[in-house]
Amino acid sequence: MPTVAKKIIDDVMLLPTDARISLVEQLLTSLNLPTQPEVDRLWAKEAELRIAQIEEGKVKLISGEKVFSDIRKKYKR
Repeated sequence: MPTVAKKIIDDVMLLPTDARISLVEQLLTSLNLPTQPEVDRLWAKEAELRIAQIEEGKVKLISGEKVFSDIRKKYKR
């Protein structure tokens, strides 16, 4: 690890917990990763889409039992 990065980490570890949490959140945001509210929104949208597809008969439902049985057969477990 470069000396500058180690110095920053050492300094950050001296901060109070809430300040470190804030710093982590800012660093994650800087990576342009989706935030938890965005992830939740996307999952809700996907769930609504899937429910609509089921209700409209656009997809065929397969029981979990059948899915796992097929997986066991495929991988011989």
